[in-house]
Amino acid sequence: MVDWLYHLPVVWMAVVVFAATLLISGVIYVAVLALATRERARAFKAMSPVMLTPLAVIFGLIVAFLAAQVWTDGERANAAVIREANALRTVVVLAAYYPQEHEARIRAFVRRHIEKAVNEEWPAMAKRRANLPLISAGYTEGLQLALSIVPQNEAQMIAQREMVSSLQSAFEARRQRIIISESTINWVKWTVVGLLAVLLLLTIGIVHSDNRGSAAIGMSIFSAAVAACIVLIASHNRPFTGEISVGPALLMQVLPKEKP
Repeated sequence: MVDWLYHLPVVWMAVVVFAATLLISGVIYVAVLALATRERARAFKAMSPVMLTPLAVIFGLIVAFLAAQVWTDGERANAAVIREANALRTVVVLAAYYPQEHEARIRAFVRRHIEKAVNEEWPAMAKRRANLPLISAGYTEGLQLALSIVPQNEAQMIAQREMVSSLQSAFEARRQRIIISESTINWVKWTVVGLLAVLLLLTIGIVHSDNRGSAAIGMSIFSAAVAACIVLIASHNRPFTGEISVGPALLMQVLPKEKP
């Protein structure tokens, strides 16, 4: 499916998909009725409506599988952002156990991490172009910052250990959201969905070729159903792209303010 379609608001996506689906249905309708003459008309009339059942079942199963895939990806993306936000919030809370200088450095690091995620990574993930190096410079910087602090008491020692664990959790969650941002329904699956939809429209047209009104009504209803399924799947296909996507709002809530 064309990339620009995923970036449209859902309403405009629906307009484009419904228009394209009805146009294809209209072309098939005209072609079938044009071919339904003489010998071909008798052959079309002999076509059993039972043919629609297996095709419809296969189409429904594939749509269900694709819907399950995109919803699972969306849930995983949302969970990754929640884990990252919770881990960074823990780092900010634990920073209060250290002297003001160390706390300021930790808060500044978390602030830079979130600002980079919002301003650079989210737009890149929306275009499926986010970079995922083997070892993140931010991860290395965070660990070095946490481990460079010499604990002065048992509370700071525990805070340091928990901070390192939280940083590891935050960067693992970041890695997961970038990986999930690459997830999409590939062209093979979309092709199969489109082919089955065309076959069903063709079969409906052939079965009702002796009655133009019935053919038009049946093909229109099925076209609308196909378009609705495509909009449903496409609007959720990329977890970080489009109007219905996972945003950085949770990370922004964790963003520490600069202390005067």
